[in-house]
Amino acid sequence: MKNTGIILLAAGNSTRMGSPKQLLLYQGKTLLERIVDTSLQVFDNNKIIIVLGANHSEIAFQIKDKITLISVNEEWESGMASSIKSGLQILLNHLPEMERCFISVCDQPYLSSEVFIEMLKLADYSSKEIIAAEYAGTIGVPVLFSKKYFKKLLHLSGEQGAKKIIQQNMDDVNIFTFDQGAIDIDTPSDYENLKTKE
Repeated sequence: MKNTGIILLAAGNSTRMGSPKQLLLYQGKTLLERIVDTSLQVFDNNKIIIVLGANHSEIAFQIKDKITLISVNEEWESGMASSIKSGLQILLNHLPEMERCFISVCDQPYLSSEVFIEMLKLADYSSKEIIAAEYAGTIGVPVLFSKKYFKKLLHLSGEQGAKKIIQQNMDDVNIFTFDQGAIDIDTPSDYENLKTKE
C-alpha cells in the first residue's frame, strides 16, 4: 500500500442538489467526512488528496481536523479533468515513487474501506493496469490506475473524466463488481431516499 495514493474529487458545485452535497449529513457525518475517514482506514494521510473547488472555504473548514493533503482547484468550473490533474500532480510531487493511484468521489455513501482493499488485492493478482468498479451496467469510480496511465490522466481536458481512459483501454481493465456504487447522491430525492435507509 505504501506506493498507492488516492484522489478524492469534491470540487463540484452540486447544481442538481442546490447545496453542497459534500456537506450533507448521513449517519452523523458529512458525505465528505465519511469518504475521508474511509480512506484513512486504508491509506496513510500523506497519500490522500482532497480536491476542492466550489464552496472550498466552507467545505475545508468542515474537514480541518483531517490531516490530509488538500488542493483547491480554481479551475473547477472547467470540468472534472482539471480536478484529476490537480490532485494527481500534487500527489506525485509529495510521492514521486507512487506506483498506483485511486480516483474516487464523495457521493457514494456505501463506499467502504473493504472496497478499496479488495480492489488493491485484485490489482496485485491481475495483469491489468486499471481496476474499475462496475455497477448498474456501467463502469466508473472508484478506479485504480497504475503509473502507466498517469501521463494520460495529466493530459485530460474539460469535462473528460477517468472514464474516457477506461473506455479507451478496456483490454487493460479488470472489473470489480460494486453493486452499491450505483447509489450516489445528486438530487434532493436521492438524499431523501438515502436518509430513509439510515
